[in-house]
Amino acid sequence: MGLLGEVFLLPLAPVRGSGWVIRQVLREAERIYYDPSTIRAELSRLEQQLEAGEITEEEFDRQEDELLDRLETSARGTTQSDDGTAR
Repeated sequence: MGLLGEVFLLPLAPVRGSGWVIRQVLREAERIYYDPSTIRAELSRLEQQLEAGEITEEEFDRQEDELLDRLETSARGTTQSDDGTAR
C-alpha cells in the first residue's frame, strides 16, 4: 500500500489496533479453554461437587460430556471458528 493509502487509512488505525487486540485476547482465551490441564482440573472439581452432593448425577454427566468433548478437541489440536471451519 502506498503512502497515499496509509494517509487515508490513518483515521482507522485505532479500529485496526482494537481488532488486533481482540484477536489476541480471543486466541489466549481459546488456548486456556482447550488446555488439557485446565480441563482435567475442571473434571476433578466436578467429581468433588458430585461427591459432596452439590450437583446431581445427571448434571455431572452433562458437564462431564462437555469437558470430555473439549479434551478430545484439544487432543486433535483444532478448534472451530465461528463460521464452523477448523483452525
